[in-house]
Amino acid sequence: MKREILISHDANEKRVAILEDQRLEEFYIERSDTHRMFGNIYKGKVKSVIPGMGAAFIDLGTKKDGFLYVTDALKSPLDLDAEFEESPVKTEEKRRERFKSIEEVLKVGQELIVQIVKEPIRNKGPRLTTHFSLPARFLVMIPGEEKVGVSRRIEDRHERDRIRQICRELEIPKGVGFIVRTAAEGKSAKELSRDIRYLIRLWKKIHASITEKRAPSLIHQELDLVERVIRDHLTDDTDKIVVDSNEMYKKVERFLGLYLPGQEIKFEFHRGEPLFEKYNIEKEIEKTFQKTVYLKSGGHIVIEQTEGLVAIDVNTGKFTGHKNLEETVYKTNMEACWEVARQLRLRDVGGIVIIDFIDMEKAEHRRNLFRSFKDAVRRDRAKTNILQMSELGLVEMTRQRVRPSLESAVYHSCPYCEGKGTVKSATTMAIQTIKDLRKTIGQSHSRIVNAYVHAEVAKRLLDQERKAIQHLEHTARSRIFIFSDPTIHMEDVNITIVK
Repeated sequence: MKREILISHDANEKRVAILEDQRLEEFYIERSDTHRMFGNIYKGKVKSVIPGMGAAFIDLGTKKDGFLYVTDALKSPLDLDAEFEESPVKTEEKRRERFKSIEEVLKVGQELIVQIVKEPIRNKGPRLTTHFSLPARFLVMIPGEEKVGVSRRIEDRHERDRIRQICRELEIPKGVGFIVRTAAEGKSAKELSRDIRYLIRLWKKIHASITEKRAPSLIHQELDLVERVIRDHLTDDTDKIVVDSNEMYKKVERFLGLYLPGQEIKFEFHRGEPLFEKYNIEKEIEKTFQKTVYLKSGGHIVIEQTEGLVAIDVNTGKFTGHKNLEETVYKTNMEACWEVARQLRLRDVGGIVIIDFIDMEKAEHRRNLFRSFKDAVRRDRAKTNILQMSELGLVEMTRQRVRPSLESAVYHSCPYCEGKGTVKSATTMAIQTIKDLRKTIGQSHSRIVNAYVHAEVAKRLLDQERKAIQHLEHTARSRIFIFSDPTIHMEDVNITIVK
């Protein structure tokens, strides 16, 4: 498999595309006017405590206050009076702490150190925790623990045992634990040791800066988009990194030298035509914002994003390739399951996801589809939880949401329909106008009334609804004038009384 990382920096926008065999698999975008907060550590101050929610609002010195649940606020390794070598809290103590109320844990005006685990989304502020994690390439440091865990995605038992043996032999300070990432599979003790030294230095730097800054303030900022992608996505099977900006090329080169010293990485500077145009992925990127995604067989999937969940519907469309319906449906579903998993990664959607696969009669087909879908989702770096397929052919799953989706980063809700996707028809608004006119005339007893409406509504009133207007004029003994206003919203009616 040929894997490439493309980095494009244009104006105030950074874009990163990850290709596998020249097919777009993951896409990220970051703009200078958006302030990414996930992973940042702040010295905050408790602004208010909400007992009914078991949570508190924390002033971070940012636009929105952070939200901290009581379960995320217990026994921080960065309590302001804690020492770096603090021993981890015993399991029995942790169990008792789970039942504490937020008022016992936090007081208004109290200062504490928190990390953002979920970006602000719409009107919600960032979600916080006092249980910190600091990622490197192969390891994630968990201060306050003394355990070493291995990613479940490393499935080979011998490899897991090998990694655990390496970790037992490495010098790990007291008061910190580690999670071994999937990227560590096959890596040497030297490479893991390098990550440990880097993370220990970073942790000590964070700890030292706490006393230097006043609350609210930023203590530690996570890496930017390009550096994060290199850290998390650069693997042994990556063929090359391509950058189209001279400034970004120097930045990536410097980061590779500091973060991955001595490692041979194919790194290119692209000149000439736009980078994404050369690799023919601009159209693929545009497709990630469309509701309908077409499959090679002729079928398609429809993706609807709402605030609470994402609904995905699978359809056979134009595909009629097999002799019987069951085989046609099975073929479409099998193709769709891989595309659905890919679209979830590309669009970076999160929360509850419902996939409505086409009904299949054979239990074997349903089992094969579910296994294939789980295999497809396994490549996703976000945490997922998939429930068994229901009798209706629905697959329910959750996908970790730590930031707004790709669509939210690029699009705003339409100011005309306010995100509904539909507006009232001219017929509906014509009828509504007549009702409003009747109410206004009844309340004012005016002889002359003007109604300013959208052009299409005015046309409807003056043509199909003319008799209704005339009848209202006769019964109310008033004159009604309809005016077309091209600047008025389809759903607005402006009625004025002429005295």
